[in-house]
Amino acid sequence: MSRRAVVVGAGLAGMLTAAVLADAGVEEVVVLDRDELPDGPRQRRGLPQGRHAHLLMSGGLTAMEEIVPGVSLRKRLLAAGAHEVSLSSGMLARTPEGWLRRWRREGPMMLTCTRALVDWTVRAAVLEHPAVEVRRAAATGLTGSAGRVRGVRISGPDGEADLDADLVVDASGRGTRVVTWLNGLGVSGVRTRTVDSGLVNASRVYRVPAGAERFPLTVVHADPYVSRPGRSAMVMPVEGDRWLVSCGGTRGGEPPADPEGFLRYTLGLPDPIVGRLISGAEPLTDVHLSRSTSNVRHYLDKAPHWPEGLVVLGDALGTFNPAYGQGMSVAAFGARILGRELERAGGLDVPGLARRVLRGAARPVDAAWAMAVGQDALYPET
Repeated sequence: MSRRAVVVGAGLAGMLTAAVLADAGVEEVVVLDRDELPDGPRQRRGLPQGRHAHLLMSGGLTAMEEIVPGVSLRKRLLAAGAHEVSLSSGMLARTPEGWLRRWRREGPMMLTCTRALVDWTVRAAVLEHPAVEVRRAAATGLTGSAGRVRGVRISGPDGEADLDADLVVDASGRGTRVVTWLNGLGVSGVRTRTVDSGLVNASRVYRVPAGAERFPLTVVHADPYVSRPGRSAMVMPVEGDRWLVSCGGTRGGEPPADPEGFLRYTLGLPDPIVGRLISGAEPLTDVHLSRSTSNVRHYLDKAPHWPEGLVVLGDALGTFNPAYGQGMSVAAFGARILGRELERAGGLDVPGLARRVLRGAARPVDAAWAMAVGQDALYPET
């Protein structure tokens, strides 16, 4: 196996990618990130959706545990305070058609916790592998040619430099600059599509009131069929005996950032259950807003020509309105595809490897895209 791979981005997609590369026998896996990563489950600047609700579905968790062998991420997350929630019996959900029926029997499970806890747990597990290291540096471009990428240009505390690599993986997320970088190498013809419902997320953390510790995850879904802005809210149990309360409103129905307005927003939904739950709860944080929510698909897999030595995964390939809870699972599926292709190829320099990974990773991206865009396109002025 080749000597060095470079992964751009130390978020979930990047760390799962690093785990795959290390497990495949790559001697040195360098993960680059411009942020100073926290030593614990804390929010960081480079994750704009990090303060809002994230649901880790069973399929995504299964893929993550395949990627990080010998480590039960589920057990680590539960030990840190994550909650395991049954989709059939552990959730109250009001849809445009009314309240979903709750079943006594257990169904598919998901984990609820803060995104910071997921990222930190995965990062800590992956960094147990001696081949993986994280460097604080920003990737500013690619080196090589239109035929083959040879590394990345970086800017860090020690200045600018070129970092050679047998494989470069862009897992830099929603803010990827890979299309610009490719243009710099003479690779053009990449089509990008954006569907933006104007969604604004607003979230606040509360202490769970005494006696409500076992209250189920509660969701009031938006209604895309009434030709009005979508408005939704969720009360999600997270670690530390807390509720993470996230509201979402599309263009014209955005939630406010002030505490009084936030409460009024939840009470004014088609059902006021979320507002009633939090009206007597102790708030632990301010209200945090995020507008980085559009669906963006970079059709890199359709490019007429693709250089060897470059793979793009996670949000850098396609990003979705976070209301649909798909991003973490899609990132895990893409990393798992990389692992399977590496196993078949037996090395990083096999011709066509990057193209095969890209096309394989595009399949779960396209499935998630179809679901998200199919809903978001129904909202006004999309």
